[in-house]
Amino acid sequence: MKAGIVGLPNVGKSTLFNCLSNAKAQSANFPFCTIEPNIGVVNVPDKRLEKLEELVNPQKVIPATVEIVDIAGLVRGASKGEGLGNQFLANIRETDAIIHVLRCFDNDNIVHVDGSIDPIRDKETIDIELQLKDLESVEKRLERVKRTAKTGNKEAQAEQAVLEKVKEALESGKSVRAIERTEKEAVYMQPMQFITDKPVLYVCNVDEASAKTGNAYVEKVEAAIADENAELLVLAVATEADIAELETYEEKELFLEDLGLDEPGVSKLIRAAYKLLNLQTYFTAGEKEVRAWTINIGDTAPKAAGVIHTDFEKGFIRAEVMKYDDLVGYGSELKVKEAGKLAVEGKEYVVSDGDVMHFRFNL
Repeated sequence: MKAGIVGLPNVGKSTLFNCLSNAKAQSANFPFCTIEPNIGVVNVPDKRLEKLEELVNPQKVIPATVEIVDIAGLVRGASKGEGLGNQFLANIRETDAIIHVLRCFDNDNIVHVDGSIDPIRDKETIDIELQLKDLESVEKRLERVKRTAKTGNKEAQAEQAVLEKVKEALESGKSVRAIERTEKEAVYMQPMQFITDKPVLYVCNVDEASAKTGNAYVEKVEAAIADENAELLVLAVATEADIAELETYEEKELFLEDLGLDEPGVSKLIRAAYKLLNLQTYFTAGEKEVRAWTINIGDTAPKAAGVIHTDFEKGFIRAEVMKYDDLVGYGSELKVKEAGKLAVEGKEYVVSDGDVMHFRFNL
């Protein structure tokens, strides 16, 4: 599961990517610095792992991870191949969610591709390019579907009606994610993998002074996305880069304290991206390792077991499940059992975030 970082050139995408992944993507003060998408596998910060480590004292601890892709800066005309448009748009299509970085700070030393600071205009520039690409996709599909629909094919006629609804929305400047749909309509829309249907997190990149409270630019963005089904996060990316460079935990804590923050903003961003991708975590905890496993929200116990090994899913018998809070509260697996809080669950069990699980399976 990948989240792609997008935005205009020079808004702080690669600097943010560097903070997230410690993979030093080249970042410089000119457009088109990033040409190939950089991919970083990022650990998901989770304080529950620290607590489990204290209780179990394992040989190693393995956190959940999420893939972040740094996609080159889009420019006006990208949908028609301007800049390196086609390549960039193809990279975005391959992601599962979008982290859209908007520049919300003034700094005369960092050039803006459009010559002035206006996050709403920047957002619209990207939105329009992505919408135009989706419009191109829907028009191509419509051509084929219409021919079949003319023969009286009911399925094709139903699909045509849905595609025309999408086309109309895109032509009016609406992203696909904002279109209300029935379950039946969603069936026809899903295979199209529309770029503007992907969940989005807007990151307002602010100066250090605005890291805690935001600023007037952020307020404008909040108003602009009020009708979208989207998340928003305020982040001082340059400051986050400074925090990432500090060597000790104590130094980082002092820096954050000075800013009035309780944790690095990138930690919040990683968790927000994880949530955006509709992911959750369950744990396995034993002497060899304490590990966070990534599954989709709504996955059943066999599906969760399959993340460890496909054989676990095939031969699934049952799952022994402790709630994280119970394990921490009682202090050990044995005490959880004695309190009657260890549940034995079958194939229909839907895993909850934070479940601590053992699987029984038959090969």
